[in-house]
Formats: sequence, structure tokens, C-alpha cells
Amino acid sequence: MTLIHVVLFKFRSDVSVEHKAEFVTELKKLKSLPCVKDGRLIVGGPSVTDPIERSKGFEFCLISYHENLKALEEYQASKEHHW
Repeated sequence: MTLIHVVLFKFRSDVSVEHKAEFVTELKKLKSLPCVKDGRLIVGGPSVTDPIERSKGFEFCLISYHENLKALEEYQASKEHHW
């Protein structure tokens, strides 16, 4: 069974565009972890929802695929994930 892990991100208003871009770059590196099934990790954003209020402040999304619960737990416990 494949587990699909979805995370939505919002930022404080004082976070710069450059910092958000660096954050997205770092998120995309997680796809190389062996616990991510077939390197399937997608980072999307910024939100293009119209009107923007419908997105409830969420700007980015991460979707990752894992073989099973153990693989998801490995992903969440990894130093890269915590970074």
C-alpha cells in the first residue's frame, strides 16, 4: 500500500520571497531520500487561488509518496526532514 503524505505551508507576513524560494529548494531535496517511493515528491506553489482568501493563507504544498507507514516514519524522523 502506498501512503500519500500532504503538507500545506503558510508563512508569516514578514518572511521574504527569497526565504520562501530557499525553503522550496530545500523541500525538493527530500525527494532523494530512500524512504520516498520512487523519488515521488512534489512541491507546488505559490498559490494561485482566486480569490486568494480561499486558500486560507496557505501558499505551498508538499506531496510525498511512501511505500508504507514505516517508510513515512523514516521520512519524518530523518535529519533532512527536520532541517
